[in-house]
Amino acid sequence: MRVLLLTTLAFGLASALPSSQSHPKKGRLNVQVGVRPYFVVNDMDDGPLKKKLESCSEGPFKQTDFAISHRGAPLQFPEHTKESMEAAIRQGAGIIECDVVFTKDKQLVCRHSQCDLHTTTNILAIPSLAAKCTQPFTPFNPTTGTPASANCCTSDITLAEFKSLCGKMDGSNPKATTVAEYMAGTPPFRTDLYATCGTLMTHREYIPLIDSYGLKFTPELKTPSVSMPYQGTYTQEAYAQQMIDDYKSAGIHPSRVYPQSFLIDDIYYWIKHEPRFAKQAVFLDSLVDTPEGYINATARLPTLAKQGVRIVAPAFFALTTVASDNKTIVPSTYAIAAKKAGLDIITWSFERSGFLNHGGDYYYQYVSKVINNDGDMYKVLDVLARQVKIRGMFSDWPATVVYYANCFGL
Repeated sequence: MRVLLLTTLAFGLASALPSSQSHPKKGRLNVQVGVRPYFVVNDMDDGPLKKKLESCSEGPFKQTDFAISHRGAPLQFPEHTKESMEAAIRQGAGIIECDVVFTKDKQLVCRHSQCDLHTTTNILAIPSLAAKCTQPFTPFNPTTGTPASANCCTSDITLAEFKSLCGKMDGSNPKATTVAEYMAGTPPFRTDLYATCGTLMTHREYIPLIDSYGLKFTPELKTPSVSMPYQGTYTQEAYAQQMIDDYKSAGIHPSRVYPQSFLIDDIYYWIKHEPRFAKQAVFLDSLVDTPEGYINATARLPTLAKQGVRIVAPAFFALTTVASDNKTIVPSTYAIAAKKAGLDIITWSFERSGFLNHGGDYYYQYVSKVINNDGDMYKVLDVLARQVKIRGMFSDWPATVVYYANCFGL
């Protein structure tokens, strides 16, 4: 069935257009959190936190900047599509993300990676565009066990070609022998229900969409997958400036923009050249991913603060640990050091781990021994919100965070 669905997406809906929607006036959106938060609360262990969250079951719910949309609402909608962003907005996210990459003709578009089109769109099913991929589709080799693969980048195609694609749920089948099988790789904890033909977004389309709801922006300048300067003249600095210039051209006040990057030099560039936007620049700290890196990342926090960084954003596993009683989740040394250095913290990414009845994955690695059900995600979020005092949480399904935030007045 899934292969049939993706085949229909690939060959029948490449030119489909979304129906137009009128947007409500700014500040008048009727937020809907849906059934997901209630399922999570019901799955919690009995205790004061569960009772508190149960007491908020009837709302009302409103938008909150504590809930940051991560790639839209990709738990159920194709990431970085118009439909995914609008789902996140309806769920109450106050800040919406666009990961920014560039096309062959140096136009900015919303994709999590410069080279993810083969898993997030139907590009492989369009022969004329698939032929332009950095690496065309290669089927699974049963003799050698080599997985099926492909590599298609936004820099392989023009903006016009990019806009002709359909967004699909991120995923691939490593044992695929055909393109249709390869595209049918949606993880089991997600769904293809809304993946008929997601509308891809340019950065300049994303800005007026979010502005029409009066919300805030968090564009991430993605690390290029190609050598820079691109085509000999397009430098990293020009790329970083182009992203900010789009907000200036649209008349967006800097206080509504949270530019992000994993590259500290991008943050320093904005501090020097765009100080008004740099006030809310978010340094995505990936150094925490290894034990040695975690120690070094914690040690450098005071230096980052002295150099003008105001917000750090590691993955949320880096912000908690288990206390000596082997039961209680508490703030980590990184979290404590960041606060001591005067840094604000934003973190990522909630609702990205699938089922938690086996201790979670990457995002729960430091507390996995006390995680045994989906309801435990609220136990972690509670520590992050009320003890670590994070400024916001990125989520693949913002409603779950919106429910919590409204319950605690965040």
